[in-house]
Amino acid sequence: MNAFAGTPVLLRLALRRDRVALPAWLGLLTASTASTALSFRSLYGTAEARQAFAAGIGADSSLRALYGPLYDASTVGGLTVWRTGVFAAVVAALMSTLLVVRHTRAEEEDGRLELVGAGAVGRRAPLTAALLAAATADLLLALLVAAALTAAGQSPAGSLALGLATGGCGLVFAGVAAVTAQVAATARAANGLAGALLAAAFVLRAAGDAGPGPLRVLGRLSPLGWAEQVRPFAADRWWMLLPPAAAFALAAVAAHTLAARRDLGAGLLPQRPGPAAAAPALRSAAALAARLQRAPLAGWTAGAAVAGLVFGGVSGGVADLAGGNAQVADLMARLGGRSGLADSYLATTTGLFGMAAAGYAVQAVLRLRTEETSGRAEPLLATAVPRLRWAAGHLLFPLLGAAALLAAAGLATGLGRGAAGGGTGRAVVRLLPAALAQLPAVWCTAAAALAVYGLLPRWTAAGRGVLAGAAAAGWLGPVLRLPQWVLDVSPFTHAPHLPGGPVPVAPTLLLTAAAAVLTAAGLAGLHRRDLG
Repeated sequence: MNAFAGTPVLLRLALRRDRVALPAWLGLLTASTASTALSFRSLYGTAEARQAFAAGIGADSSLRALYGPLYDASTVGGLTVWRTGVFAAVVAALMSTLLVVRHTRAEEEDGRLELVGAGAVGRRAPLTAALLAAATADLLLALLVAAALTAAGQSPAGSLALGLATGGCGLVFAGVAAVTAQVAATARAANGLAGALLAAAFVLRAAGDAGPGPLRVLGRLSPLGWAEQVRPFAADRWWMLLPPAAAFALAAVAAHTLAARRDLGAGLLPQRPGPAAAAPALRSAAALAARLQRAPLAGWTAGAAVAGLVFGGVSGGVADLAGGNAQVADLMARLGGRSGLADSYLATTTGLFGMAAAGYAVQAVLRLRTEETSGRAEPLLATAVPRLRWAAGHLLFPLLGAAALLAAAGLATGLGRGAAGGGTGRAVVRLLPAALAQLPAVWCTAAAALAVYGLLPRWTAAGRGVLAGAAAAGWLGPVLRLPQWVLDVSPFTHAPHLPGGPVPVAPTLLLTAAAAVLTAAGLAGLHRRDLG
């Protein structure tokens, strides 16, 4: 039998299974890029305003490390590339990584790939189908970004170059994920390895962009740096699309080679055997939940702390971003408060941390569904462990883990702000409570995901949709000037905009009460329904 037999069928299956998640990824990325272009066109409608903006940010190395260099300040498209290029490429890489691991290592871990392989399916078909699904998603992303920017009045050639550069970075990490899925024995470890490589790529690019001349070569070693070097709207260097394509091809060949040398369900990295008897600390359902949840919490918290240091350090150059433009100041005020431009920027940053904490909290809630569908919850609940006690052990992490994540982010942002000249002690005292003020909105989002899991378990994946909708309305809504009723859908619209803004007591209490009601509804549904 042909080793690739069944690939078209598996490709259609993968796209069908992701028929909700993929449009959400693609829609958010496209909308974010298009809204940025429209904002720049409104804020910097003349060449003189764009040149003044470029002069203000050109000498700030912290902004170059965060966003990359500005290659073209004469067009709105060039400013859009500077503002969104790196982060769009990072999100595309995350999308591709999660997609490939979901349809390869996760399928093996759950035992479904063994059942599929028992049919008329070649050994290489599942991996090939996953890579083709990721390539399809990245190509669609490239075309959607190009179409959106062209519709916004930008050059078609530059728009296509930006779309292909973004999709090319996603393609590279689709190949990387295919390799890590062969190396690691679990989907979580495969995603973690690919995520670590993405973080290393970001650091290399930042060092190359912000460092002196001899360090510039570091950016050429990063797939994110390759995306920058396409230079859409400035030079449209089409030949820089060849390195991502070559890297994807090499990674795909390597992944297939590794897949042929291992057993189904096993990884190339040896798994460490556990002790014969459990430690005393693992003799309760809550302790087991802590063991399962501690690694993701540590990863999210470390990432939030690093991001806080970066955003806090960049805050010293926020005045240069405005360049005296009153419209920019008004935009940042609408996003994050009205007490000074720096406070508006920092309030926007704490709002982003709130959305990130909501992402972690939703992931922690949905771990309950993973334990249920994998069959690990059933033997545990067959003992003298009630369902609600089992669920409570996991729910401590969305409740308290999200608080720890926000505290780390607020503390790190304060330290970064202090290093940028804002006074460390005062900055920490202001920014730590500002970050923690996002907790009610985070809890409300996580509670909505729990309600879906408890009442409608087959629609648990919609819990991520709850997060996506809240983030889209809270982040893109003010930029796009959406109607107020659309903004009010997001819990983050009602969260305090600190530092610099008032603390609305009534909305905060209502968010907390809504979180309690949704949590009670989710737990009641879990208590009454059948598992599985």
